[in-house]
Amino acid sequence: MQKRIDRIAAHDGSFDVHVWLPDTGPGPGILLIQEIYGVGPYIVKVAEELAALGYVVAAPDLFWRLQPNWVGEHTPEGTAASIELAGRFDVPQAVADCALTLAHLGELPEVTDGVGALGFCLGGSLAYLLATQTELGAVLAFYGSAVPEAAGLMERIGSPLLLVFGGSDPYIPRDQVAAVEQAAAGRDNVLMHVEEEAGHAFHNSESPMFHQPEPAARAWRVARDFLAEHLPARP
Repeated sequence: MQKRIDRIAAHDGSFDVHVWLPDTGPGPGILLIQEIYGVGPYIVKVAEELAALGYVVAAPDLFWRLQPNWVGEHTPEGTAASIELAGRFDVPQAVADCALTLAHLGELPEVTDGVGALGFCLGGSLAYLLATQTELGAVLAFYGSAVPEAAGLMERIGSPLLLVFGGSDPYIPRDQVAAVEQAAAGRDNVLMHVEEEAGHAFHNSESPMFHQPEPAARAWRVARDFLAEHLPARP
């Protein structure tokens, strides 16, 4: 696959967007939204897997106003530094940056057959919030901590929406996940998937602190099936 970095202009500067192109040719686009660790090895790994499936992937550097090209280490120290950075992060501006990236992605000649969004942790929250403003072919949000408090906004989302949580997540308690389940009940466009024994960031295969291989594999199969149904790539 090919990889490049595009540059997108915002009202107060510009930022990098990492783009992966599938070897199979044109395909649907996926906006891949980072965790607090930035566009690092884990996001790169997910992007490469999606590109291998036939998707054009765009991952914006969302911490560019604070620390351009931030890549936090998956250590206690790196996690603390990433959390500190995220604490100074402007969420509405980030949603706007995601919308700019989505528009850029949709205009790429390599992109056909629609666009979707996939985010993890911080990115899961941003994908969800973006979906309240924009119609997408598919939206996948993994353990977004802002989703429970914004569950009332779900009525604004008409796109196919997959919400993935860990049922034993110390950062998103099970009663908060239950509130999201209640908000999703009866909504044909929303699929909830809860890995009851999993904690936070359990899909992050680059983080020994968080990764849980079996729940991660199950949740990723659900995610791939969801994409295949709502935003299929060409074989």
